[in-house]
Amino acid sequence: MIETITELDVLRARVSEWKQQGLRVGFVPTMGNLHAGHYSLVMLARQYADRVVSSVFVNPTQFGPSEDFTRYPRTPEADMGGLEGAGCDVLWLPTVESMYPFGVELAAKVHVPGVSSVLEGAYRPGHFDGVCTVVSRLFNQVQPDVAAFGKKDFQQLAVIRQMVTDLAFPVQLLPGSIVREPDGLAMSSRNQYLSAEERPRAAEIRKTLLAMREGLVAGTPRAEVEAAATQRLSGVGFVVDYTVVRRPDLSEPLDGEVGPRVALVAAKLGRTRLIDNLEW
Repeated sequence: MIETITELDVLRARVSEWKQQGLRVGFVPTMGNLHAGHYSLVMLARQYADRVVSSVFVNPTQFGPSEDFTRYPRTPEADMGGLEGAGCDVLWLPTVESMYPFGVELAAKVHVPGVSSVLEGAYRPGHFDGVCTVVSRLFNQVQPDVAAFGKKDFQQLAVIRQMVTDLAFPVQLLPGSIVREPDGLAMSSRNQYLSAEERPRAAEIRKTLLAMREGLVAGTPRAEVEAAATQRLSGVGFVVDYTVVRRPDLSEPLDGEVGPRVALVAAKLGRTRLIDNLEW
């Protein structure tokens, strides 16, 4: 039976009790409205830990002024049932007041330079500061040995990896594979914003990523591959923020250079902004 904890001292006592027993603690931070992708992260953490904590906290500091904090879907009962089924031991439900005791405006912030300023960082200024600020607080609260993050947010994982290294958090990061719908659309809490007419078109992102890989592997110049991807998505009604190919550290590769690559896409369909990526 999953245990729900809302007080920090209770959480710390429970984690301390586990660690005194020599148990390893896994952690999966979420903003709720959970789906199979989140539950796969709980199961991943379970492989590396004896006990798993998952948090549900809709973090106000990572939403921009025009973004969807107030309408972000909250489904606590369904989340609890899904987490229990996935093998989670504790659901940590902090309040905004416990997370930011001096208020959001006076909160100490964590900024990771470099990797947080490009792509998502450029289109959503301050977003990764909010992510790093809340994740660092959650790491401090939960004290996990391992923490699982989904690869769908490829840049977020890169930013958190740099933060963990730079601030010497004793946490092993576990990257979780992207979980997709049958038509290839990456699972996301925001998919439910798509209208019945938009939903089938959203799968074009996955096809575009596959075409980007095919183009690069065939030797097409990167700029042409990126431009063709933008044109393809625009042609089915997307408003494209970016379609890019990068090295895993998000730096720009040279044409003809060999090595691992990741294609990343961010685009809006109607009022829903979707992101996805493909590594090879």
